[in-house]
Amino acid sequence: MNTKRKREDMEIVWQTPANPPERHDYIFRNGVRYVKPYYFEFISHVKNRWAGKTIVDLFSDEFKGRPRDYYESAVKSGRIQVDGRKVSVSYVVQSSQKISHFLHRHEPPVMSWDVEILCEEPDVLTVCKPASVPVHPCGQYRKNTVVGILQAEYGLAPLFPVHRLDRLVSGLLILARSASRADLFRQQIESGVVQKRYIARVIGVFPDKQQVVNANVNYNAREGRSTVEVGDNQGNSTASLKGKAACTKFTRISTNGKQSIVLCEPVTGRTHQIRVHLQYTGHPIANDVLYMSEFVSSRAAEGLSADRAAAKSCSPPDPISRTSDMENDSNEDFSIDPMCTNCPNLAPKGYEGNEEGLWLHCVKYSGPDWIYECPHPDWASLS
Repeated sequence: MNTKRKREDMEIVWQTPANPPERHDYIFRNGVRYVKPYYFEFISHVKNRWAGKTIVDLFSDEFKGRPRDYYESAVKSGRIQVDGRKVSVSYVVQSSQKISHFLHRHEPPVMSWDVEILCEEPDVLTVCKPASVPVHPCGQYRKNTVVGILQAEYGLAPLFPVHRLDRLVSGLLILARSASRADLFRQQIESGVVQKRYIARVIGVFPDKQQVVNANVNYNAREGRSTVEVGDNQGNSTASLKGKAACTKFTRISTNGKQSIVLCEPVTGRTHQIRVHLQYTGHPIANDVLYMSEFVSSRAAEGLSADRAAAKSCSPPDPISRTSDMENDSNEDFSIDPMCTNCPNLAPKGYEGNEEGLWLHCVKYSGPDWIYECPHPDWASLS
């Protein structure tokens, strides 16, 4: 548990990944779920390419989220240690040494929609994942994740996600209650015996006949987006393409003449596959800024701004109403750390918390002897 700190000489309790999220770790404000900042020990080991650098140069070069003077102060104060001991700012690191960075951790906020439990079985849990919430701890997210929230609010742990859902995507998420059960699900997915169904709201009138996109997907981790690669018109080999083979089937469900609801059935599972394949068809997801095609006319995008408020995933109650009881406790002070580069704000720099979910929602996964489903979101109705 965090210890409030008003003077630099007060005791600080440092958390590690072994500390589970708890219900009181969250603050709810205006429909946004924040995590109370907490003290956390990040541990890494010196890579070969880092060896020979001073400890301050290492952090300044590799972790650019904070200024150099912060790292100098952190080393001097013992917030950054090597092999469990304080070192000087001129200390030169060696390969494989353990580096600990003790810092005041601010997690990015997410929307405060419920993680609704759909089905609870002895070895399987299914939930409706709200948009904006990552599935499991990654990057700056630890407690503000589906796995963290389920542990904090329902005491459900351990949980093993069976499949991926992008952070901004909503819908069905299957979690196994054991590693062995998760492995069984993954084997079925990898062998191609699992059918996956999503729905998307796209720009324009989608063709009424089924569209099948067979186009390689190449994900650029640095840019955080995928591109489509196809062979030439002469039918030459695609061996030179860098992307991974990908196939998605699309079927129009309905249209209002400006936008369409489309059933998406990915045969493979590449990063951003449905999003980039819809872009390739000329009908990108209607609020997907990352993949909105440059050639889409302004006429086709009519109504986009007016529809943004409809991106409420999983048809939850009003998020502010849902958290009204908890918001009574949201005025608690949290630890203000004199060395922290994010204090006194709740969110880290660059994160405002008012994100819109993508109009992409997982509705069904089915295997040889099992089926799990999730209700459609409000935006799936074009009326």
